[in-house]
Amino acid sequence: MGTIHRRQVIKAGLGLMGAAAQGRFSLGLAQQDVIRIGVVLSYSGPYARLGQEITRGMELYLDRVGYQAGGRRIQLLKEDEEADPAVAVRKVRKLVEQDRVNLLTGIILSSSAYGIRDYVHERQMPLIIANAAANGITRERRSPYIFRTSISAWQQHYPMGPWVARNVGKKVFLLALDYAFGREATAAFKEGFLQAGGEVVAELYTPLGSTDYSAVISRIAAARPEAVHAVLSGSDAVIFLRQFVQFGLNRTVQLAVSGEVTDENVLEAIGDAALGAKSADHWVYTLSNSANREFIRAYRQKYNAVPNHFAVRGYDAMQFIVDAINNAQGDVGNRPRFLRALESAKIISPRGFVEMDPETNNATQHVYAREVARIDGVLTNRLLADLGIIRDPGK
Repeated sequence: MGTIHRRQVIKAGLGLMGAAAQGRFSLGLAQQDVIRIGVVLSYSGPYARLGQEITRGMELYLDRVGYQAGGRRIQLLKEDEEADPAVAVRKVRKLVEQDRVNLLTGIILSSSAYGIRDYVHERQMPLIIANAAANGITRERRSPYIFRTSISAWQQHYPMGPWVARNVGKKVFLLALDYAFGREATAAFKEGFLQAGGEVVAELYTPLGSTDYSAVISRIAAARPEAVHAVLSGSDAVIFLRQFVQFGLNRTVQLAVSGEVTDENVLEAIGDAALGAKSADHWVYTLSNSANREFIRAYRQKYNAVPNHFAVRGYDAMQFIVDAINNAQGDVGNRPRFLRALESAKIISPRGFVEMDPETNNATQHVYAREVARIDGVLTNRLLADLGIIRDPGK
């Protein structure tokens, strides 16, 4: 081979190597341009509808901002929590170690949040909890990398106690699912209720996924309370409410329950039998603010359905994330900068003004008393009273 020809071959080879390197470099830039958000929610099992609604809310907000924040595109990578903490841990590890996500969000169960806490903390991976409400997540198990944009069990239920004592009845039967959220929510309600002069006639916890509440309803009837405070969700809430009405207890005992019990998805399954039931929650369909009106309009247009508070939680979790990414100018790789942006995040939500409490990494927000009503042909909740801006005490 001649010298000139050899130089031409070498030059061509170097050109190909340079093109390949340039291709890898361009691919690296393209990958860096996308912010990958790992979403872990239940898409199967008893909480599949909750996971669907939270996802709908997240995607609705991303539609609004064109799936962009801080000058970068946003991509959601979804995994099924399956209502199982062990599965949640496995899925989080996959998202972090294989998919290389920049941050995590979602989490239905408090037990799943506790299960992934140490892994997330050790990896210094930002986690924005869109649902799980156990108090300890932002109290004794608090991590500087974990933020909750939904609500704590105490925050939602403590202010309802005094309101029920003053406006519903002084003798209350307490019923809840036997897990962290159920017990903490009940304890918070009871704390406020007893302080206001209320009397607890009985306290009962039932297993998750019960298919028959007739024995429970018999105990309620025997206790003769003025009201029942129930902390149930999903299929448990539907079955309890159906049987509560079937046994005729709704004619003599008022319902003053957790917001999950009169969630719009539950009302869809129950119908008019739930009319008049009172509840406490951080969102009400009839809140008169422009953000809520726009949210309801966009949700109904996109999904042809009535939104609920789980959709609001997804919407707001993504709104907090986008706000923080914008404030960090898209630099989510700079963990201290991004965490500071999350700590100082403030949003105008369908539920009103919400801000992150930097002392607890838990959202500070209004809590409302509501009542099931039919409004413009829609079975939903209407506003009874604003119980004030509630901050979790963090201890």
